[in-house]
Amino acid sequence: MKKTMVIFASLILVLSSFLAGCQTAQEEGTPVGSEQPAVTQEPEEQMGDVIRVLNWQGYGSDEAWAIAQFEEIYGVKVEHDYITSEEEMLTKIRTSPGVYDVVLPNIAYLKIAMDEGLLEPIDTSKLENWDSLMDRFKTLETIRQGDDVYGVPWTWGATAMVYNPEVYPDGLDSMNVFWDPQYAGKIGWWDSYEDSTALVGIAMGDTTPYTPDDLEAVKSKMLELMPNVRTLWTSEDEFDRLWANGDIDLGIFWSGSAARAKNAMDLPMEFVIPKEGGIGWIDTWSIVKDAPNREAAYKFIDYMLSANFYVKWDTEVGAPAPTSQTTLDQLPEGAFNRDVMGNPEVVARLVWMETVPEDARQEWNQMWEEVKSRQ
Repeated sequence: MKKTMVIFASLILVLSSFLAGCQTAQEEGTPVGSEQPAVTQEPEEQMGDVIRVLNWQGYGSDEAWAIAQFEEIYGVKVEHDYITSEEEMLTKIRTSPGVYDVVLPNIAYLKIAMDEGLLEPIDTSKLENWDSLMDRFKTLETIRQGDDVYGVPWTWGATAMVYNPEVYPDGLDSMNVFWDPQYAGKIGWWDSYEDSTALVGIAMGDTTPYTPDDLEAVKSKMLELMPNVRTLWTSEDEFDRLWANGDIDLGIFWSGSAARAKNAMDLPMEFVIPKEGGIGWIDTWSIVKDAPNREAAYKFIDYMLSANFYVKWDTEVGAPAPTSQTTLDQLPEGAFNRDVMGNPEVVARLVWMETVPEDARQEWNQMWEEVKSRQ
């Protein structure tokens, strides 16, 4: 009898130990009867309270109504910092790690930022509006490094000629006017060594202006231009003020900015891609390396791609052309970005921006500074 009780007590002890082990395993997420730990999902990254955006001032993302709408939907405050050149954009994200969340590099500068490791790869499955992008934008090799996407094409447009139709009612369609003495003192030219080099090359008939056939010839043509130029402008706001005051009535401007000048400011301004051609460009949204609010960055980029944002921006303010087919289809009949920028004949006259090697950029910049000093 005593022996039986001992055996029974031993069995109770073993069973208690087993049950205790099962409880511990369940608490720790280990299935009973398995030595492998259970697979647990990483919790979704939470959005912070603030998102920092690096962009050009007045370029869509800082519209007061857009910020208010985004903040209301997501409960995230939007703060902007601004650039006046692509080089400044690169400098800011190089020297301020962990500060910015999203940035808008031109596609020609996207490669530089990718190569320097300044950006994070983008999971396009987190963007509801990715699939609405036109195939010609989604499939661009220049937005990728290997299989990873680093830039989401947002808008595209042209850098070309604008004129005042009240001053020139018959219209203008050639870049030759910039060198014509009768237009001296009324021209506003974009103070950009890169665009100036390309535009002057286009005016000279060079079909590959980002690899100039003769840089000295470009310089000579620039020097011929300078006496006619009233001012070298550096911001959209500056250009609009000069135009509104009547200081200039002819110049180099961006297609989206010309649309804003007409829609939002009621300025008499016609944008034209002259017969010689113009510069075509694509701007992309990117997430900065070590972005402090990565999840909000995805939401912000997706909002910028949405027709909900873009159609209001284009019709009430003025914008470059959208990369989303869904958005383009929602623009009203007669819209510039639907009828003009959607015209294959117009697009065919554009020379698309390319990434210029650092040594060439330095040479072009030095040339432009010398030309400006003789104005």
